[in-house]
Formats: sequence, C-alpha cells, structure tokens
Amino acid sequence: MNDNISGWNTWLTAFDDWTDVSISEVHGMMTGLMTACNAPDEATWAKVFEELSFAPLPEPALTLLTEEAEDIVFQLKDKDDAYAYMPLIPDDEHDLYERVMALKQWANGFMTGFGITDCGLTSEENEMLSDLAKIGAIRLEDDEDFEGGEESYLYIYEFARMVPVSFATRKRKAVKDIALIAGLSIDAKTTKELQAEGKLPKPMPPVVDVMNHNNPS
Repeated sequence: MNDNISGWNTWLTAFDDWTDVSISEVHGMMTGLMTACNAPDEATWAKVFEELSFAPLPEPALTLLTEEAEDIVFQLKDKDDAYAYMPLIPDDEHDLYERVMALKQWANGFMTGFGITDCGLTSEENEMLSDLAKIGAIRLEDDEDFEGGEESYLYIYEFARMVPVSFATRKRKAVKDIALIAGLSIDAKTTKELQAEGKLPKPMPPVVDVMNHNNPS
C-alpha cells in the first residue's frame, strides 16, 4: 500500500507544523487509547495532548486525529474489519531503516496510549505488551542494517499490527473518564496497592531486543 492510500501523506501534511513526536507515534498512541475507549471529540483530544505535556495540535491535525479515531474504533469493533488494521508506517519505497524506526515509534505510542486507559491486562496481553516493548526498544544507527532485513521487519510489523486486534475485545469507556482527564479521587489507591490486589499487571522488567544484542545501551 502506497503512502497516499495508507494516509501517510495526509498525516504528514496535517501534522506539518507540529513536531513533538512522529506521526507514527501519534497514530500508535491514538490506537492504544481506542482499543479501550470510545472515540472522543476534538476538545477531549486536545485535553489528552495537554495532559501529556504536548504542544497544542494544529486544527487540521486535531480534526484528522478525531476522524481517524472514530474510524479506528469502528474498524476494531468489527471482528472481520479489525484484521485489516494497519499501523501508520511509510510504504516499502522508503528505506528499511525509516520503516523500522516508524514501527518502533508506533509501538511506543501504542504503549503510551493504552497505558493511560487505566485498564488491567490479561496474562496474554501482558506478554504481548512485553514483546511490543522489544520493538519499541530497537536501536539502529542511520547506516546500520536491520538484522534479518525485510523478512524480520515484516515479521515484527505483522506482530505489531495484530496487537490492537487482540486488545480491542474489552468493553470501552469514555476518554473523559480515564484518570488522566478526570483526575484521581482523594481515596484512589496507589499503583502498588492495585497490583497487590491483582487489578494491574506487575511492572514489566527491562527488555533488550534480541535483534540488537550487539548494541548495548
């Protein structure tokens, strides 16, 4: 799928004046949030970005994000349509390095977006997030080849693509009701207390991508 059909060029244009994070990361964050929430209006999206300490979105970007979120929710709710979901990544005419970095950014965005939904995880979902974190931890220099080449890239892309499909089965809630927006009540329990009660997963251990074992941090 080329950049025009996938929406890559449309997103680049809409976010041209906004450079806090990449469009792939924004798309991943939006997708992560939409696996557990209903699509919010523009004002709520603006509040989400404000609470995440991002610069205000330009009007075209805010409008596009709102419309795309509605489409993603509609798509992920349908079992058949959900399997056609695609992360926002440049097409295969771009260098492999650029595509790998975009997928890395999308993965990190997804983890941020889902993380602010305050949803607990099943053991299977926790394992999938741990594997997605490995994609988010990929490190490559500009002139460095991605180990495994196109075949490895397609493998991790397909894995990442299916994460939203697997996560989107839960009952959705309003974005305005998540703690990031609604605020925590005075008697809200701490993360450690919720983890002790089994309502939140234990913190994920540090992950090292096996494909980058020659590039220790």
